[in-house]
Amino acid sequence: MTRPPTAAQRRVIDAADPVTGRLRGTESQLAALVKRELAFRHPRPPHDHFLTPAGHRVREETATEAASAPEAAGPTREPAREPARESSESSGVFAARVGGEEGIDTGPSRIREVHSAWQGLLELRRMTNPHGVVDRPCAWERTHLVQAAALALEAAGHRPAGADTDAEGYRVRATPQPEAVAVRGPDAGALRECAATLEQAGWQVGEHTEPRTGARYLLASPRRT
Repeated sequence: MTRPPTAAQRRVIDAADPVTGRLRGTESQLAALVKRELAFRHPRPPHDHFLTPAGHRVREETATEAASAPEAAGPTREPAREPARESSESSGVFAARVGGEEGIDTGPSRIREVHSAWQGLLELRRMTNPHGVVDRPCAWERTHLVQAAALALEAAGHRPAGADTDAEGYRVRATPQPEAVAVRGPDAGALRECAATLEQAGWQVGEHTEPRTGARYLLASPRRT
């Protein structure tokens, strides 16, 4: 996503069911939200549309802005403003910290954002996984491996590494292997904690050693069963 949603798309997002994220709108509006990865079409009939974690993030930002904005004079309500952009996010929507970003924020606002995104992802699992199970990753996570693994880690309270190469914290990176990400940490203890978190979130995790450097790292893949 390279630009914020239109006013019409924001109204569709704002009107989503507060619990399930179910959307109502025209076919063109819903298709546009799917293209921007703010919504997904349920694979089973009646093929309703629901917010993705990014869509939930946009909806939460709209609600926060509306609550904090001064009360408008008169009955006319002003349209919602464009969501505030964070320094490491050029899209203006939520992105999990993969490690290596500038200006890592661990304050209360970021904690709320991560919690909301994680709850949205669990709802996405419930709506798209067979039998509504939430203990293993869904199709969206399998096509966004790095972001999905990073969100699981950040939501559990692990700190991502900063831009400084010597900064302590986790780093999640893509690998040449299909459906696998590499997770690196400052020490063996941190790696074990990251492994436990990912396993609890439904990932298969193994510890490996870099042949040339001897550094330990995790290789994590979404669990299917």
